[in-house]
Amino acid sequence: MEPVQMMDAVTASMQARTGRALAEWVELVEQESGVDPLDQRAVRAWLKSVHGVPQNSQWAIAFEVAGRAGWVMPTPDQFADELFTGAKAALRPLHDALVIHAAALGADTEVQGRASYTPVVRKTQFVAVAPGPRSTLRVGLRYKQEAPDDERLSPAKGFAQAIHWLHLPADSDVEQSVTNLDPLLRAAYEQNG
Repeated sequence: MEPVQMMDAVTASMQARTGRALAEWVELVEQESGVDPLDQRAVRAWLKSVHGVPQNSQWAIAFEVAGRAGWVMPTPDQFADELFTGAKAALRPLHDALVIHAAALGADTEVQGRASYTPVVRKTQFVAVAPGPRSTLRVGLRYKQEAPDDERLSPAKGFAQAIHWLHLPADSDVEQSVTNLDPLLRAAYEQNG
């Protein structure tokens, strides 16, 4: 399910799950919360602490409130610009090459943006790329069946929707890294179609 479809599903069932429709929640936040409508984290926290709103509904409401206040969702490149600043800037060429390669695996892929990683999605997300620990680039892969037998893979721990991950040093050769990861990326792509 794509993010737009997920948001539509959450919005459609919001009345039944929370007792209010999306428009009613937005009006309530704007009139009673006292929270900056552009601060989506604060809006979500208020919805949870004051009204016990479930997590997915919190996100939908905060997104709508921010949009009505003038917030525009950044593009994937704008999200990546924020991720790869300062010491992490050296990882950007490797990130870009891997994302471009993953997106080129099929016409049915989409690069999306997130505040903490860049997902590449087919029917479901199959790869996520982000700055990792100790000047590495984290590559998370989602395998729905058995993962390829590759010593570089290890079980992922709470990263995006990844089941496995690997970390590439900042000084990795970009072209060689993309070539070497192609079988892993391709397997993840094929299993998420």
